[in-house]
Amino acid sequence: MAGRWMNFGMYRAEGVPGRDALAAGVERMVTGIASPANTDRGIAARLRYLTASHAGYQAMERAGINVTRRTLYAWLAEERSPTPANRAKLDDAYWDLRRHNVAADLKRRLMSQGGTRIEIDPVDQSRVERRHRRDLQVRHLNVRPRIWDAAVDAWLAEDESTLDTIWDDLIHDLGSDYDSYSYVSSIGWNA
Repeated sequence: MAGRWMNFGMYRAEGVPGRDALAAGVERMVTGIASPANTDRGIAARLRYLTASHAGYQAMERAGINVTRRTLYAWLAEERSPTPANRAKLDDAYWDLRRHNVAADLKRRLMSQGGTRIEIDPVDQSRVERRHRRDLQVRHLNVRPRIWDAAVDAWLAEDESTLDTIWDDLIHDLGSDYDSYSYVSSIGWNA
């Protein structure tokens, strides 16, 4: 991470590391089942999605769902209902699989037309004394396709180190004040 904010928050500025904002922005693009996991309809939809492919069974295994075939069939037939703990695990497995399934589409959307333009909102300095405030503006960048490809892969792998490197590479395009955007309030885009 770039280092100008060595003691970030010392003067009460608020924000998150750019890598976290980047990952959160990609995460917001992932949509899925609207019914909550604590409803019968929500669980039934998650079970159908998860049991439709081998990857779904792998996602359930990664989430720690260890039930017999008989129990799984009973859940699918809605003869039995999963425990609250298993409902939470099914929800985790669903979102894990959903992220993997939409990654290619996310890359395509973000890389179209030569890359996606993002808006970077600087840290919130409203609680910082005026004498310690920095002159930071909302910035706009065109993010090149190669960066989006790597960013989605790093987001999917939950690789904070690579996301941090990508963020540093991305903000370097801001010129001499790039280091002021190591921490941000948020970033956004429309893809």
